[in-house]
Amino acid sequence: MSLIEPFNLLGALPGDLTEEVFETLLSRPGIRLERILSMGHVTPEGIWFDQPTDEWVFLLQGSARLRIDGQPDGIVLTAGQGLWLPAHCRHRVEWTDPHKVSIWLALHLDLTG
Repeated sequence: MSLIEPFNLLGALPGDLTEEVFETLLSRPGIRLERILSMGHVTPEGIWFDQPTDEWVFLLQGSARLRIDGQPDGIVLTAGQGLWLPAHCRHRVEWTDPHKVSIWLALHLDLTG
C-alpha cells in the first residue's frame, strides 16, 4: 500500500474471516500501525496479551468487549471508541460481534527507544 495514494480503512474486507486478520499499514522504528479484522473472534480461554509496548486501539466499525486483568468488568467498545493499553497491561478480547466485521486500528508504540 502506498501512503501517497488514498486508501479506505473500511474497505477491501475479505470474504472469509475464519481467522482474524492482522494487516500492518505502517512500520517504522518504535511505531507499528495495523488494521485488525474480527468477526466473532476472541482470545482463547486462559490466554492474556502482555505486550512489551504501549498500544492504542480504536474501533472503526463493529463492537467488542475487552477484559483487563484484575478489573471485575469487561470494557465494551463500539464504533468510534478507543482505548489506551500501556505496556504490560494484561488484556484479552472476550467478544467481538459475530454478525458484523469489527475493524480495529491499532497503534503500537515503543517509547523506550
